[in-house]
Amino acid sequence: MEGGCLCGDVRYVVEGEVVSSGICHCETCRRVASAPRLPFVGVKDSCFRYIRGVPVDYVSSPGVIRSFCGRCGSPLTYRREDAPGERDVMTVSLDNPNAVPPTFHVWASEALDWDPITGDLPRYPRSRDG
Repeated sequence: MEGGCLCGDVRYVVEGEVVSSGICHCETCRRVASAPRLPFVGVKDSCFRYIRGVPVDYVSSPGVIRSFCGRCGSPLTYRREDAPGERDVMTVSLDNPNAVPPTFHVWASEALDWDPITGDLPRYPRSRDG
């Protein structure tokens, strides 16, 4: 799978298995995306590499590093210090986001009232870990 930012300055490839695919409703993800929810695809770092450009990293909260394009601002990845070797890639930054449909919702407790979660996917009040 390949993907990148809106302007094309940053491109990446994912070569390997997807670990997870979900939708986050937390306030931080909403602010990063300027959207009511943010879908993501979990991958191993060993399966991910940039093929053009270098994103800007931003520490959005303790232990969390997000990357985005420094030119157009597109959010690209999310990494946690307590999960070394893994990263989440923003699903809609993929060239074909339909290739990896979500299988769960996280931080459903922070979903906006006017954007109700519908469908049969599992919902976790916080993360899947607790």
